[in-house]
Amino acid sequence: FEMLGVESVPASYQEVQPHWFFCRRADDDTSWLPFSREDSDKLENACYPGKHDEVVVAVDGERYDVHVKERKRYAVYWEQGPTEVRRCTWFYKGDKDTRFMPYPEDISKSLEEAYMIAVTLDEWKTKLELPNGETIILHNPKLIMQYQCIGLQEEGVPSPSWQTQPRTVKRGVNNISVEIPAGEPEKVDHLVFMVHGIGPACDLRFRSIIQCVNDFRSASMSLLASHYKHAQQDGQVGRVEFLPVNWHSALHGDATGVDENIQRITLPSISRLRHFTNDTLLDLFFYNSPTYCQTIVDTVASEINMLHTLFKQRHSEFNGAVSVVGHSLGSLILFDMLTNQRTGSEPLILNCDTLQQTLTRLGLQQYLDTLQAENLDLESLALCQDGDLKDLGIPLGPRLKILNYAKKKLNSDHDGNQSSGFMQRSQFHRAQSVTSAVDYEYFDVGIGQVSIDYPQLAFHPQTFFAFGSPIGMFLTVRGLKHIDPNYTFPTCKSFYNIYHPYDPVAYRIEPMIVTEVDLEPMLIPHHKGRKRMHLELKDSLTRMSMDLKNNVLGSLRTAWQSFSRLPVAALPPVDEGDTSIERDLQEAQGRKSTWVCDEAESSVSAEQTDQPEIKVGMLNGGRRIDYVLQEKPIESFNEYLFAIQSHLCYWESEDTALLLLKEIYDKLGIPIEQSQQ
Repeated sequence: FEMLGVESVPASYQEVQPHWFFCRRADDDTSWLPFSREDSDKLENACYPGKHDEVVVAVDGERYDVHVKERKRYAVYWEQGPTEVRRCTWFYKGDKDTRFMPYPEDISKSLEEAYMIAVTLDEWKTKLELPNGETIILHNPKLIMQYQCIGLQEEGVPSPSWQTQPRTVKRGVNNISVEIPAGEPEKVDHLVFMVHGIGPACDLRFRSIIQCVNDFRSASMSLLASHYKHAQQDGQVGRVEFLPVNWHSALHGDATGVDENIQRITLPSISRLRHFTNDTLLDLFFYNSPTYCQTIVDTVASEINMLHTLFKQRHSEFNGAVSVVGHSLGSLILFDMLTNQRTGSEPLILNCDTLQQTLTRLGLQQYLDTLQAENLDLESLALCQDGDLKDLGIPLGPRLKILNYAKKKLNSDHDGNQSSGFMQRSQFHRAQSVTSAVDYEYFDVGIGQVSIDYPQLAFHPQTFFAFGSPIGMFLTVRGLKHIDPNYTFPTCKSFYNIYHPYDPVAYRIEPMIVTEVDLEPMLIPHHKGRKRMHLELKDSLTRMSMDLKNNVLGSLRTAWQSFSRLPVAALPPVDEGDTSIERDLQEAQGRKSTWVCDEAESSVSAEQTDQPEIKVGMLNGGRRIDYVLQEKPIESFNEYLFAIQSHLCYWESEDTALLLLKEIYDKLGIPIEQSQQ
């Protein structure tokens, strides 16, 4: 028999392993991002021939649903347009591209068939014509290129020329440089709702609350993997779910018509600045208006209750606690709402005389024409089922809002729904007005308007976290000089005021509770377990200065002792005032030594966040309330330059995320593990 060379033996064909991607479009940029391996496997198992019915697969921690047959990905908890989903096997990248892009599924199928034939028959240099006129040439198993045919430029050109920089073609996700995200644990230990502040954008990149919360959630997942590693491996720790609460869209646009009214009175000059002011800064004034404040608090409470109901439906096994986070104005909204909650009562159902008022309070006035076209009023709306509303073309989120409202409307006690306009009295000490005859004791704790009817949440929050909060300033402006140390939220027993030292919007809370003691805020430790380098350097220089002073005092003491040991005859008479010098030096040295020792002990570990001996009221169960982040080295050079950025830094702050996780899991009895970095 003639021996065949190794190179002449055709390689055996192995089917390519697909991976599922979804499309993300931002402005003019289109990128394809991979699902986690767990989600990709679920989608692959749901995609099999012969299945005609639509299959819905929950992905990304069940925050999205993928309609496999439709190849679309839909958001569950917020309004977002559907994104394309693709089963990917072949990818391409040009010289100027930064990442590989997947081919459409039909082209990938044709490529795979051509590749299978080439491998089986060991016949390469195969050409595959694409519908757009470009050509893919399979040179060998490791060299596959896509060429763009420029075509005939004029009659004198006999044949087409080829692009000098063709695209690289790769088969399978394992052959391209792409980071496949880790899957999220199915177990949810805690649920957190995050309320944004003024304006539609939450950071300097003008990202929405949805994008910022996504980043915060990703940071928390990374911190759980690094700081709760063993607890995760033992199954004690799952994950914390963060969900955004958006109220800006319900206030602006066509929702209330306020933007149109403001635009009519806006001057035409400096239009961009005025548009920015109308869209962001005016939210502060809207919140101080009883009309629009009612819209804001109703929207926030309605969104939180709707998201809570939807989450419980999708996570029926969830038995954890729920917390709330507010940034900037969002923290003030939550503070006023939590102050006016009732203990042991069902959420308040607002009375509305008309269908239009009901939909406006729910933020669903855009569906008024749809419901009126079917001659639906409040009574008939309460009898509708989910299928009835779905047939009208109403999406899932608004349907849940309507059904949740109708259920509470039918089951609520009529007497319990009639509000007197006054909420439960808080234990704040009101400052008496000396310039007005208004008796502030008759005002609610809130913005100070009797017309505000604060809605009730469907749950009792475990902890309230405030980021960059102006709560202290607003309370002072409202006439509150002092907070009773015994005061606590009716339904929430923990409160943290977290801020950056250069945040121009943030104010402290503790001085309003403990007025007789000047307390420094608690320093939030770095997530890597140390102070930042420039802060450690500052502490080191302080210790060196103390050591230098201590050495000088020691030298003076030694010199005095040497001088005092001279023969008595050689010494002049000494009175009592002179003998006190040595005593003073010894006492000073002792004090300085103790000071240096205390300074060294206090700066050895930045992880030490134990509560001091003093009890700071009951707003946080007797624990400290004000927590300050460590500024970055570059920020310390010019605090004014980074002031605005400091107010928007919390969404990407790993130190902030770790503080939240520590508070959450401490109450579950799971301590944080020391970082190995």
